[in-house]
Amino acid sequence: MEAWKLRPARDLGLKPAERLRSLGREPGLIGLGINAAWRRGVRAYLRACHGFRVEGLENLPPGPPFVMVANHASHLDALALSAALRGHAARRAHAMAAGDLFFANPAVSALSAYAINALPVWRGRSSRGDLDTMRARLAEDHLVYILFPEGTRSRSGSMGAFQPGLGMLVAGTDIPVVPCWLQGAHEAWPPQSRTPRPFRPLHLRIGPPLRFGQVPAGRAGWQQVAAAAEAAVRLLSSERGPLNEAP
Repeated sequence: MEAWKLRPARDLGLKPAERLRSLGREPGLIGLGINAAWRRGVRAYLRACHGFRVEGLENLPPGPPFVMVANHASHLDALALSAALRGHAARRAHAMAAGDLFFANPAVSALSAYAINALPVWRGRSSRGDLDTMRARLAEDHLVYILFPEGTRSRSGSMGAFQPGLGMLVAGTDIPVVPCWLQGAHEAWPPQSRTPRPFRPLHLRIGPPLRFGQVPAGRAGWQQVAAAAEAAVRLLSSERGPLNEAP
């Protein structure tokens, strides 16, 4: 039997403002309560205002760690993927969010950290050390990452190429990558709109998980992971059939 070890919180000693923007942030009891209430409210909103439906829930791994990846065309995307999760996976889920937008000031940082449970990714400023921290936390803390490998929201609604950052997180590991396709998010809340547009339907399709344990952790391997995940998401976008499961 493996010896039990006490590990201090990853954000121990950080000032409150630093904790909000830290990749090592841990939720605490207050954060867990706020996030649970937020998730319930988001699910109710998505069902009532967008008729939110999910297909392929059986493809989700039985528990963390895993990564969910999807096309990115709206601020509703991370909320929808989070709403599909339940139990331990829902409590351990972190959306990767643009630091310059979601952590721009203390008020927005608090909402992003405690309600959305987001972790900041600083576009053009994230270091290799940041990626190493994210990779370690994913495996060691048994987290769920919600990631949009395009890197930014599509202005047209069409999916762009996936960036290799996903590969840097999972190449050479057995952590599942779950491809997802969101239909209707661009119409429900396009990037050009300040607020969502109710009564536009929103559907989520979840595909079988991918694993990249045999892929080398290097530039070529990272690109291979990104290409495979992109192909899986595009395949889901071309599938047809009734969406018959609801979160």
